[in-house]
Amino acid sequence: MQKFDRLSALVEHLAVTARIAGPGEGNLVIYGSDGWPEGAELMTEGEPSRVQPAKRMFEAQIDWAGRSNPVFASLAPGLDFPAAASDETRRLLRMVVSEAGAQRCGSGQVLNRLCEILIIQLLRNAIERGSSSSGMLAGLADPKISRALVAVHEDPGRSWSNSDLAEEAGMSLSRFCEHFARLVGETPQSYVRRWRLTIAHRRMAQGQRVHMVARQLGYKSGEAFSRAFQREFGVSPLNVRKAERADRIVTPVRLPAASAKAERLQKTDNSPRERRTA
Repeated sequence: MQKFDRLSALVEHLAVTARIAGPGEGNLVIYGSDGWPEGAELMTEGEPSRVQPAKRMFEAQIDWAGRSNPVFASLAPGLDFPAAASDETRRLLRMVVSEAGAQRCGSGQVLNRLCEILIIQLLRNAIERGSSSSGMLAGLADPKISRALVAVHEDPGRSWSNSDLAEEAGMSLSRFCEHFARLVGETPQSYVRRWRLTIAHRRMAQGQRVHMVARQLGYKSGEAFSRAFQREFGVSPLNVRKAERADRIVTPVRLPAASAKAERLQKTDNSPRERRTA
C-alpha cells in the first residue's frame, strides 16, 4: 500500500522559488565553520537572521507565496534545521554550498531545485517532530485531520462541505469541526477558502485569466472570484496579472551605431551578385 503523502500536493500547487541573496538579504541561511555546513535557518516573517555573519556560508531569498501561504503562516518565525538531523540533510547542505561556490552553467536552476528539496526536508522534520502547535503543519501532523487537509490540497476546485471533509478524516461532523478548529486555528470552510485564494494568487501571477482561474477553483463567476480575491489580498486579480506581466517586459538593447565602413560592407554583402558568363 502506498504511504500517505502529506506534502506533494502543497509543493505541486505552490512551487518554491529561490534566488541567491547578498549578505544579510536572505531568509534562508546555511551556516557552518571551516567549510563544513552545520545547519540551515529559515526566517518566515522577514526578520533578520540570527546567525553570526562570520558563520554564514550561503544565503538565499525563498519565495513560497508569501505570508498567504498556510505553510509559512504555521511555521515559527525562525526555524532551525541542524545538519545532524540526518545524513541526507548533511549531504544536501554540502551540495547547496558547493553548487553556489562553483557557479557553473545552470547553477541558478540547480540551486532552485536544491533549495526546494531543502524546504521539503525542513517541513518533513517539522511534521515528524510535531514542532507546530497550531496551524496547517499541526493539522498535517494529525493522523485524521491531515487526511482532510490533503484532500483539499489535491482538489481545491471541489465544493467541499464540512460533511465531506469529516468523512475524509473518518470522524463525526461535530468532532471533526471542533478538532480541526483547535489544531489548524480556523474553521474548515475558512481554510478551504484561503487555500483556494492562495493558489489563485499564484495562477494570476503566472498570467492566467480571471475567468479561467475562477472556474478551476470552483467559483460561480469571475465577479465572485474577484470580490473574494480583493477582500483577501487588497488588490484585484487583474492587477496582480498586469503587475507580473510588467515585470517580465525586457527592455530592448540598443546596439552601437554601425560605422560607415561596416554599413558599406553590409550593403555589398546584401547586393545581388552579377552572374559570370562563360
